[in-house]
Amino acid sequence: MGIIERIREIEAEMARTQKNKATEYHLGQLKAKIAKLRTQLLEPPKGASGGGEGFEVTKYGHGRVALIGFPRIWRLMVLGKLMEVVVLCSVGKSTLLTMLTGTHSEAASYEFTTLTCIPGVIHYNDTKIQLLDLPGIIEGASEGKGRGRQVIAVAKSSDLVLMVLDASKSEGHRQILTKELEAVGLRLNKKPPQIYFKKKKTGGISFNTTAPLTHIDEKLCYQILHEYKIHNAEVLFRENATVDDFIDVIEGNRKYIKCVYVYNKIDVVGIDDVDRLARQPNSIVISCNLKANRLLARMWDEMGLVRVYSKPQGQQPYFDEPFVLSSDRGGCTVEDFCNHVHRTLVKDMKYALVLGTSARHNPQNCGLSQHLEDEDVVQVVKKKERDEGGRGRFKSHSNAPARIADREKKAPLKQ
Repeated sequence: MGIIERIREIEAEMARTQKNKATEYHLGQLKAKIAKLRTQLLEPPKGASGGGEGFEVTKYGHGRVALIGFPRIWRLMVLGKLMEVVVLCSVGKSTLLTMLTGTHSEAASYEFTTLTCIPGVIHYNDTKIQLLDLPGIIEGASEGKGRGRQVIAVAKSSDLVLMVLDASKSEGHRQILTKELEAVGLRLNKKPPQIYFKKKKTGGISFNTTAPLTHIDEKLCYQILHEYKIHNAEVLFRENATVDDFIDVIEGNRKYIKCVYVYNKIDVVGIDDVDRLARQPNSIVISCNLKANRLLARMWDEMGLVRVYSKPQGQQPYFDEPFVLSSDRGGCTVEDFCNHVHRTLVKDMKYALVLGTSARHNPQNCGLSQHLEDEDVVQVVKKKERDEGGRGRFKSHSNAPARIADREKKAPLKQ
């Protein structure tokens, strides 16, 4: 029996099992088994060579955004055989890429127009954002259907996912895409759970919690760890987490990424439907026939990019070339800004003068931990180099050895 068949068998068993207090331990063990099998499914097959057609592209710019869509497929019974018929419509990912970046991506009225990863660059607010047009994801992409593994692997390396949906279609597309992405370890619009987990060599399992738990207890935690053959570990719950959160921490390969649901083709639906879709969380409504300024502004806010301008001492700031910082890529402090300029600047910095919205007064004398905001101006003041010679009795330091025994003994005075 293959891995996919074993996963389906366990999912069928979970569907048959009633959810109550008596079966929660059994369901927790089944969830752990499915997570282990999905991890094995993502591993490359043994003996497979690294050759073949490339799919990933080199990272470029200050951020990366991935376009993910769903190509709709109808399955019909023709003469007793199950056949797949492609519907003549698409969500408009290629058209959106061309409109935002100017990069030509083949667009047509049928699905699977895009068969590989097509990159483009968005120039917005003096920054460069890489936009990737990925092939459509179908149901079963987490199992390798329709180049699903390659598409999801590229999505994992992105800073933001734009899930392009057709406003005139049902909500089932959004649920299928979310399910396929979560099956391979992508957690959309979620934060990492506050659970401390560390394996040990000896000592058994140490279980502690600082918050009341309603979804998991110590016994279920032990059973899940034994399923992973972990018998010595330290576990600390800092929040009311679920069984799935604890399994994600044990696996350690989950990617928590922001996602914006983009509903395209709003010009073919009624105003009531547009208002309903726009009020959903993490959603935005657009049309490729109109301008996409609202979409660019939403991408900028979700990625959390911060532009910082450098100012040499006694000169005007350099407003032409900002340093772009991000909380997801390092941080937005003065120390991160110094590392962007040069890696040795942190050691040589005495203090920094910050002008902008993050400063209480302009300019403000700040240290390395000062958090910077968009369009701040930073002037780094370096430490003065100490003079080796010094002057007179105000000499800054001595060249004599530190220990008295190592100093040269003076000749005795003549009698």
